[in-house]
Amino acid sequence: MLAPSDVPPLRSGRHLPLRGRILGSATVPEDHHPPLRTFGRIKSRPIKARQAALLETLLPQIRPPAGPFDPRALMPGAAEVWLEVGFGGGEHMAAQAALRPDVLVIGAEPFLNGVASGLRHIDEAGLANVRVHDGDARELMARLPDASLDRAFILFPDPWPKTRHHKRRIVQADTVADLARLLKPGATLRFASDVAHYVDWSLEAFSANPDFAWTAQAAADWRNPPADHVTTRYEEKRLGDCAPVFLDFVRN
Repeated sequence: MLAPSDVPPLRSGRHLPLRGRILGSATVPEDHHPPLRTFGRIKSRPIKARQAALLETLLPQIRPPAGPFDPRALMPGAAEVWLEVGFGGGEHMAAQAALRPDVLVIGAEPFLNGVASGLRHIDEAGLANVRVHDGDARELMARLPDASLDRAFILFPDPWPKTRHHKRRIVQADTVADLARLLKPGATLRFASDVAHYVDWSLEAFSANPDFAWTAQAAADWRNPPADHVTTRYEEKRLGDCAPVFLDFVRN
């Protein structure tokens, strides 16, 4: 495995080759204040009638319990339990669930339009192995027991690009520590972003925690989408300042 300090600087810019970045320019603060919101608006455009109906009918059926719970009790016999932190429009979450019907996939998303879109994907695919938390992922994570997850995804999260807003990024030392608590030894976590500074920030945050090891062996491991990655329409928009970067970590 590569050590982050072995990787030469990442240059932002869509048409420049990505090579990673030496850590040190994206310091992650160790804040211990009450969690700040990691998201902006919870609703934007009007929700279509069909999706609004799913918010009333399907969501209550697949919403996780409000108190502490064992995720395996939601789907007895599940081979694994996966968590997607901030599933956006739900395209990736639903596609992964369809590929692995034996896995329980739990998604968290605070943006109501995203929740509605995710419910549409779940409904159209007839998925029975997805649960949806319509709120802050950290609230959901706090209700899960230790070593209850086999895999986690944080894909293209809100980058909060202004320096004064970096403390609102979902990737913080406390969140990384909670993910380490939830993931079993040998479990995996994937972070992806097309914002160079957020890639640096996240690589530093996860590498600073001894419970995680970065699995990259060569530049292609973060430059190219992993074989099991599902590319979404949002990712294809390339709204960031660099090509998508994929960081895979394993729980020690």
